[in-house]
Amino acid sequence: MWLDSLIGMFSVDMGIDLGTCNTLVAVRGQGIVLNEPSVVAVVKGTNRVLMRGGQPAVGWVAKEMLGKTPGSITAVRPLKDGVISDFEITEAMLNYFITKVTGRVRMIGPRVVISIPSGITAVEKRAVFDSAERAGAWRTYLLEEPVAAAIGAGLPFAEPTASMIVDIGGGTTEVAIMSLADIATCESVRVAGDDMDEAIMAHMKRTYNLMVGEQTAERIKIQIGSASATDQDEDTTIEVRGRDMISGLPRKATITSEEIREALQEPISAIIETVTRTLERAEPELSADLVENGITLAGGGALLRGMPEQLEKATGLHCVLAEDPLTCVARGTSIFLENIEEWKNTLENSMDI
Repeated sequence: MWLDSLIGMFSVDMGIDLGTCNTLVAVRGQGIVLNEPSVVAVVKGTNRVLMRGGQPAVGWVAKEMLGKTPGSITAVRPLKDGVISDFEITEAMLNYFITKVTGRVRMIGPRVVISIPSGITAVEKRAVFDSAERAGAWRTYLLEEPVAAAIGAGLPFAEPTASMIVDIGGGTTEVAIMSLADIATCESVRVAGDDMDEAIMAHMKRTYNLMVGEQTAERIKIQIGSASATDQDEDTTIEVRGRDMISGLPRKATITSEEIREALQEPISAIIETVTRTLERAEPELSADLVENGITLAGGGALLRGMPEQLEKATGLHCVLAEDPLTCVARGTSIFLENIEEWKNTLENSMDI
């Protein structure tokens, strides 16, 4: 304990939001210092990270390659559904991000707080610990994403009143009701932003016989995607380019926001069902608090137009977007770092395994 505190005086404490789509890094006393896609380019058939201009092809450089690589290169997203699916590539990605933040010469590795989905298994936790420590971390602490998101959103989760957070990320949606600095009830479902992209890709195949890539589907979702229609909405259109499934030739099609809204109903309904199930399991006194406190939305998926209104319609509770939903979890780890000496004993850490 005293050794950890002593080393902490000389190490760089950092919080990492290790997301399926993006990884954000916050440094104690500095806030968020890095925000890059969770993508790595490797030499095909190996786990060897591709080098471009003397730098590893990780983050933004690798994301630009998604769907556009030649036969000798593969662009990989090493996390799936919020957990590590490729151990070695995740380790290489973490090492790159840690080195970029702390510098190449490190006498002492950093203490790292990593946010994780609330529903992951012991084996998946072990993979996070191993990846972080082999990437150079001195000590690793795990912080559940709903708690980090609640801290980052400024909710009074430590008070004797109910706070509810819905964190819609890339791979998972975390729904939690919290009180007295702990989770009262929660549920993690592996339906989130990636599933919305896949629903759009499936719609393009089914309706237009047009194959589009992940980045195109994400662009469609951002530009004209919505969870519900409002009186103020106008039916907008967008031109989409892809490969014709019959002729195999490049082709374009014009699609409307209404049909994309219909295509997104399945993943959105799954998220809403998760929220209602969590509410059904809440204690009566916590439910009473939520009538006044409402629901706070965080994560990139919460930015989908009409999402707060759709949740409000389904639950009858007031729903609001957190300030800067994309960075809520990372900001929560940053605030946690400011109080790490006081709170670290409440977290599962690498010494416990």
